[in-house]
Amino acid sequence: MRKTLDALYLGAGWLAALFMIGVLVMVLLSIVSRLAGFYVPGTDAYAGYAMAGAGFLALAHTLKQNEHIRVTLIIGKLTGGARRGMELWALSVAVLMSGALAWFSWRLVWQSHQFHDISTASDATPLWIPQILMGLGCTVLLVALIDEWVLELQGQRLRTEAETRHE
Repeated sequence: MRKTLDALYLGAGWLAALFMIGVLVMVLLSIVSRLAGFYVPGTDAYAGYAMAGAGFLALAHTLKQNEHIRVTLIIGKLTGGARRGMELWALSVAVLMSGALAWFSWRLVWQSHQFHDISTASDATPLWIPQILMGLGCTVLLVALIDEWVLELQGQRLRTEAETRHE
């Protein structure tokens, strides 16, 4: 199970990286086409879709690499059972919030599909298509947070070097 979860997080991270390359390609295409005297329509919108996809898909991988910014003002002062309890409480809140975010992201995808919602930009893309990336990213983040919660509950959660210095 661990290999599958790690592959999921890594895959989402690689997809995020590909979407960042997509942002670069769209921006360069926009610049080059304007300099050449013609404009490729939709490049701004697709750069935005790729940026949103990259941001959401990178969330879980960033979490599992301990790269999210954490404010440890309170938890840094705690040790032992108090620290573990606070970690479990914080992870529980994060699981609930990311669960709601995933639920409403997929609900938005479904509603956009039902109402045939399209982009107001010149590309007129059905919005449910790029919104799928948000739903996927939020769902993988939810899985990663549940994974972290279980690891903390089992006492197997990895700590960063800075966190272990404070214990």
